[in-house]
Amino acid sequence: MTDFPETAWPYPRPDSPPLLTPEQAEHSLNVWLVPRFSMLTLFCLLEPLRVANRFGRDLFAWRLLSADGEAVVASNGVRIDVDGALESLEDITRLMVVSSYEAEATVRFQDRAVLRRIAAHGGWLGGLDTAPFILARAGVLEGHRVALHWESVPAFRLEFPELEISPARFEFDTTRLTGSGGAASIDMMLEWIERAYGPALADAVGRQLVHERARGDGGGSQQHRYGELPRSVVRTLAVMEANLAQALPIPEVCLLVGQSQRQLTRLFQRYFGETPQQCYLGMRLDRARQLLADSRCLVTEAALATGFTQPAHFTRAYRRRFDETPSVTAERGSGAMHLQDETTMYI
Repeated sequence: MTDFPETAWPYPRPDSPPLLTPEQAEHSLNVWLVPRFSMLTLFCLLEPLRVANRFGRDLFAWRLLSADGEAVVASNGVRIDVDGALESLEDITRLMVVSSYEAEATVRFQDRAVLRRIAAHGGWLGGLDTAPFILARAGVLEGHRVALHWESVPAFRLEFPELEISPARFEFDTTRLTGSGGAASIDMMLEWIERAYGPALADAVGRQLVHERARGDGGGSQQHRYGELPRSVVRTLAVMEANLAQALPIPEVCLLVGQSQRQLTRLFQRYFGETPQQCYLGMRLDRARQLLADSRCLVTEAALATGFTQPAHFTRAYRRRFDETPSVTAERGSGAMHLQDETTMYI
């Protein structure tokens, strides 16, 4: 997998981009909704892709399908319009099946034929919640580990003893993706985003969704990483986070957390590879970047809001961290209307 720098993805656009068509996006996902599907699973499937599009590029599009092209009623009674019928699309190379109750009740022979056609052409097939039953009965899961909702495991094992059932919440290989559905679908989509564009974007999308991301089933979120840090380091980070607008001198931070500056510096260099001062500066610059890209904040306002009283110092530090001036970030996030007053100061 390609390594991506942490600064490769700007903070989200303040306005959500319009929904994309498959022709506009770099990746498209066709979603077959089976009657009585889980609405939670559908939302958790699509929201990470929508948020990813806010980070400056047109990455993902999706189409909702039903067997006959008519609206589908979810298990909660909500009626969802779709973009077309399953067998009417000839260009399907990536299809996700979403079902829940009575997964096979409405599936027809011609629907399974579509699945077999996609598999025969090396396409990408996925199934969530009870949808692995549909894929397995179409004969397209041989040789693949299968993850599905825990309630369905006994029946699936009885019907398909030759298939390997995974205890994980989802299984993702090159051509098959199966999962338990529900909230686990967020982690599954973050995995796809990471494979396509790197961990920086996937982590940023998770933060926007206020989701503690778990990699695989072991968990690798920032929360878990903080759990491995010394308490004095965690307290220091909290003090810094709470004092971005009025930056405290490091000796004062040390006094508040009850740690000597020498020992704190040693700990920060061990865990982060930088001094407390460098870490604090990075946190303030990250917040400034968020303000510029995610609001209609002026460059001078962002500088003051993150404790920078000297514009020249702010600009130099910002350029070193992000390889662009604050005005460039502001232009991308809020439009050129804010640059007229800033250009002479931040060239």
